[in-house]
Amino acid sequence: EEFRPFVRKLPEFKFWRAAFFAVLTSLGMTCFSMFDLPVFWPILLAYFVLLVFLTAKDRIRHMIQHKYVPISFGKQTYGDLTKVKAGSDKDAK
Repeated sequence: EEFRPFVRKLPEFKFWRAAFFAVLTSLGMTCFSMFDLPVFWPILLAYFVLLVFLTAKDRIRHMIQHKYVPISFGKQTYGDLTKVKAGSDKDAK
């Protein structure tokens, strides 16, 4: 099978170019009062909470799909094998 390198969906140059134009556009828009829109803070807070909730739900669903349990409740434990003991004699020698 022939080696095929990883191809990004969005090349780095296009990302930086789009980011640069977004910053320039936002700086340009601050100079004109017609873009100065009033924002009702409870709506902005609700929008932020909605975005955090939807993103977290998507990430947790992705973790569960790939068999990674994001919450420690119900995970398999290995007893004394994983416990670190401070001041043990093995480390001192």
